[in-house]
Amino acid sequence: MKWLEQFNDALTYMEDNLDGEISYEEAARRAGSSVYHFQRMFSYLTGVPLSEYLRRRRMTKAAFDLQQGSKVLEVALRYGYESPTAFNRAFQAVHGSAPSAAYKSDTVLKSFSRIGFQFSIKGEEEMEYRIVKKESFRVVGVREPIQIAPLTSKSGMGKDFDPADVAESFKRVPLFWQESGQNGKLAQVCGLIEKEPLGLLGISDCTEEGGSSYYYIAAATDRAVPEGMYECVVPACTWAVFSGAGLPSSIADLQKRIFAEWLPASGYEWDNAPDIEVYLDDNPEYMKYEVWLPVVSKI
Repeated sequence: MKWLEQFNDALTYMEDNLDGEISYEEAARRAGSSVYHFQRMFSYLTGVPLSEYLRRRRMTKAAFDLQQGSKVLEVALRYGYESPTAFNRAFQAVHGSAPSAAYKSDTVLKSFSRIGFQFSIKGEEEMEYRIVKKESFRVVGVREPIQIAPLTSKSGMGKDFDPADVAESFKRVPLFWQESGQNGKLAQVCGLIEKEPLGLLGISDCTEEGGSSYYYIAAATDRAVPEGMYECVVPACTWAVFSGAGLPSSIADLQKRIFAEWLPASGYEWDNAPDIEVYLDDNPEYMKYEVWLPVVSKI
């Protein structure tokens, strides 16, 4: 259960620093993953972006503090808001009322409890998978930058970073696919497919030497890089490969089941490498696909 222990350790770290600065990098390190994957999997498993979860928890504690008699400005500063206006905006977004209303006995406030991950056995639906050991391979395609969050302040707003930008990166991915289809890049990438994984690849978190991270729509190939495209090398890895079919939204459901059901009981841990979605056809109503999850044996 190392994976669950690591994620819960990351949650404990964040919970202990709700009234201080939270380093996304430290949380991800404790979870045994990259910053991007930590936030992505948190969203998959909980249905809530990490930045929104932290805001809800902070505003829950802020409401308790106000009810105990703390002043609005004092609480605002405690949770990282430099002005009462910004704090008021965040408080109303969560509770639906102004911070000053928390002093009134009849005000209805919301409480969001701490999340904890635990192992549960579910067997109502089978999961097809295979283990593949593969040397490093080169991919060529188009890419979209991924926003990484090295540090957030008390309010969730970093010195040069807004964690909402990470959530925006997640939202950008389907738009990136749509744009690539409209401008002809998808068809161009499909023409490059020649090596395994045989399909159109969606690769999360390809990181270059300089530290920049990208989401790639690509093909495994030895061909030259066409103008306007880029190349990336996926490292040698052991992969747990899961098969699926259905609407595009079903891929997220499969990802969630992999992490919530398969991984804790599998004898494997999540390896810190890109994960890959392989699209085997272009049927938008019932597509066939694979999820390639990088893993390492716990034995």
